[in-house]
Amino acid sequence: MSLKSVLRHYAGNVWREMTLHHQYPNAYRRFAAQTDVKRNKIVFLEVREDHVTDSFALLYEQLRKSGKWDVHTVFIQEGMKGRRQVRDNCLKAIPVLADARYIFIDDSCYFFSSLPLRPGTEAIQVWHACGAFKKFGYSVADKKFGSNARELERFPVHKNFTYVTVSSPEVVWAYAQAFHMEKRKKDILPTGISRTDVFYSPVRIRAAHELVSTISGISRGKKIILYAPTFRGKVASAAAPDQLDIRAMKKALGPEYFLLIKQHPFVKHRPPVPSDCTDFAMDVTDQMRIDDLLMVSDIVISDYSSLIFEYSIFERPMIFFAYDLKDYNDWRGFYYAYDQMTPGPIFVKTEQIIDYIQHIEERFDRVQVHNFREKFMSACDGHATEKIIKLLEE
Repeated sequence: MSLKSVLRHYAGNVWREMTLHHQYPNAYRRFAAQTDVKRNKIVFLEVREDHVTDSFALLYEQLRKSGKWDVHTVFIQEGMKGRRQVRDNCLKAIPVLADARYIFIDDSCYFFSSLPLRPGTEAIQVWHACGAFKKFGYSVADKKFGSNARELERFPVHKNFTYVTVSSPEVVWAYAQAFHMEKRKKDILPTGISRTDVFYSPVRIRAAHELVSTISGISRGKKIILYAPTFRGKVASAAAPDQLDIRAMKKALGPEYFLLIKQHPFVKHRPPVPSDCTDFAMDVTDQMRIDDLLMVSDIVISDYSSLIFEYSIFERPMIFFAYDLKDYNDWRGFYYAYDQMTPGPIFVKTEQIIDYIQHIEERFDRVQVHNFREKFMSACDGHATEKIIKLLEE
């Protein structure tokens, strides 16, 4: 490690010590002492984005419409903005959080984990992903992707969760490990994931088809292939994979298919679609949400993204383009053996993907996808949002 890296790491630790161990908890205690908990107040804490995301959208809408709750939002953009901006956002959020009855959160968060939550306030972690695929939280301690175990103890990032909602009983053990809740498994609740309720809405599905037609101009009758990989590297410097040969796919599949590309939102620099392939492929990362894309896609190509759990609801074909599997496994790792749990073929070359799609009618194993869905998504039945709201009312 260079001297510059050492100094940067030291400065980062000093900053985190100042804010996470002193400034934030002291400010929270001060505001909490000034007021009682408001019994009907709910706060949605968005960790990274500056708007209400899909993880919260249905809960947010239904709780507001009910008229029973005083609903608020705070946006801190941890990991997405500079230190000083994030600190200012956190200090603005603290007075809003300090008298809340319930706080919803959907990601890991240094800021939230630093707060000494008062009695009477409960935090519900509605994690932004389904199932349990690539490792996260304490499960990646001392992996290249994660912090070392000593730093996670010093600066916790998965703390203060009263309850955690998950997609099936099967994955409770993984979340217990990730959130250091091994002794509190009863608080990890297989209610289903709220955001999956949209996949059971005919109105939303029709709207998604209309939207993709308007945005992409796909010819009537063409089938849609969605390529939606996860990012590579750290969050702050997230990179997109660039090994898919779009030209070869166009040549072989162009008459029958159209390729939509959705990069992970952390990726800032995306591989461009070749200029001679714009009549076959389109990057819709900015124009369409992943939920809408899953609804309209006939085939999904991914790698290590948890979107495969949501897509399994439709029981359609999935392809796993895992050309860097060994490196990714060393980098982050998986909760289940990759080649045993993926509900579709694993390929390392575009030519293999093309061949599979050309013979998909005889090769697609729907039973495999159905069994995967039953194992990992059994609680996602279209009623997860109402089950979570019922928790509050009880």
